[in-house]
Amino acid sequence: MEYRFKLRQPIGAQAKKPLKLELPILLAGMSYGGALSLNAKVALARASARAGTATNSGEAPLVDEECEEAKYFIGQYNRGGWMNQPEQLSQLDAIEIQLGQGAQAAAPMGMSSHQIGKDLRQAKNLKPGEDAVIHTRLSEMKQPSDFFEIVQQLRDDYGVPVGLKFCATHYLEQELEMAIKAEIDYVVVDGAEAGTHGGPTTLQDDVGLPILHALSRTVKFLEKKEVKDQISVIASGGLTTPGHFLKALALGADAVYIGSIALMALLQTQMTKALPQEPPPQIPLYLGKFKENLDVEELTEHLAKFLKSCLEEMKLTVYSLGKTDLAQLNRKDLVCVDQELAKVLGIDYAGYPQLDSTSVLESNIESELFKKDNEKPQPTRH
Repeated sequence: MEYRFKLRQPIGAQAKKPLKLELPILLAGMSYGGALSLNAKVALARASARAGTATNSGEAPLVDEECEEAKYFIGQYNRGGWMNQPEQLSQLDAIEIQLGQGAQAAAPMGMSSHQIGKDLRQAKNLKPGEDAVIHTRLSEMKQPSDFFEIVQQLRDDYGVPVGLKFCATHYLEQELEMAIKAEIDYVVVDGAEAGTHGGPTTLQDDVGLPILHALSRTVKFLEKKEVKDQISVIASGGLTTPGHFLKALALGADAVYIGSIALMALLQTQMTKALPQEPPPQIPLYLGKFKENLDVEELTEHLAKFLKSCLEEMKLTVYSLGKTDLAQLNRKDLVCVDQELAKVLGIDYAGYPQLDSTSVLESNIESELFKKDNEKPQPTRH
């Protein structure tokens, strides 16, 4: 039997140039220099193109080699100021305003000058001896209303979807209210499970909401405000399997970002270039000892196959649920073994029988029939 499989809607459906992907699994922002080597970034971009999805620059400048390999390229308008110029922004398929992330919140970060190579220094337009600094906020943001102006200017100038990425905290609804007022095209909800090699341990372990709670609250709030169809939602943080991706979509996400699992899929047999003497991260990282030993084409093939296999498993699962389209997934397709979590997410608890609209209707019909039978005159016994 033939069955269709597509995104619920394009990312940023209200934008002049919506981002129409073939796969709802996007590659998360992992920056050149701040995280990964150029070879690793090129491989990510090339693999995303083969799978029909988007890759993300992370908090980095636009790198020609990466941008040229990508079919859909999302650039982060970032607090370091490295992707915020017209010549860079004009080359993007979506602009993502980065005001924080799950593993670092909105804390200031950076790289010391001695860690920055010549190519990266040139790309970031840094002077000799100058550190690369990621500030707490965008330099042009002095008050909340400045955010509205930034969003509107970007939408008017480039026509591509303009999104907001932030660390999900208990102030989630207040931040979403600001995003709605700014007429943002999409939001990236970054849960506490999101990872980064540069994040302080306390921020990674003790700040932020888990992605399930954050995603559920985000979708419910947008639905309450009646803007869910206007603002796309991308879930990020700790999602690693086709099952995870489907659950996020059923809770209302339009797509997911993956990071760490993408790197694992990317490396695979390449890990032996570091093992057993060094850990695998020494291969893809910008400061890794073995970053020049990467086989870009082999990396690309590994990740592209992983993404395509995820899609096939998701297709099979959707079909097994008796559905013909990904857009038909919703909370009714979920059930939870944790009673409190089921209540939080607004889904059925596995310990109780399902009570859907069909069973309620049948129950009501049976009740009415029983009532009518009892109303009939009963025969008199002689």
